[in-house]
Amino acid sequence: QVQLVESGGGLVQAGESLRLSCAASGRAFSGSTMGWFRQAPGKEREFVAGIRWSGGSTYYADNVKGRFTISRDNAKNTLYLQMNSLKPDDTAVYYCAAAPRILAGDYGTKRNAYDYWGQGTQVTVSS
Repeated sequence: QVQLVESGGGLVQAGESLRLSCAASGRAFSGSTMGWFRQAPGKEREFVAGIRWSGGSTYYADNVKGRFTISRDNAKNTLYLQMNSLKPDDTAVYYCAAAPRILAGDYGTKRNAYDYWGQGTQVTVSS
């Protein structure tokens, strides 16, 4: 059974940084696609960033491009999201997600393309 456990959320001021972690277990992740999504109160869950576990190619939502960086540590089976220059609009619960396949093109930005989800970690950015 795949388990994803996020950590690293918290309360920060606008302009500050946070790094989220997602510890993954339960299977080998080579050939998988991992992603970060977020959900603000009253809004749909939206794609933030994705990465192919093998090879490490990455892709981002336009509204975080240049500020957020997704990465993974193969040895630790851990996914990261480095978030810089945070804005109040980034306030949300952030979720780690995994799909046991390569998600091509825009399909990797779709919530229903992912099979496994973490429980989420709250990020609050004050102005």
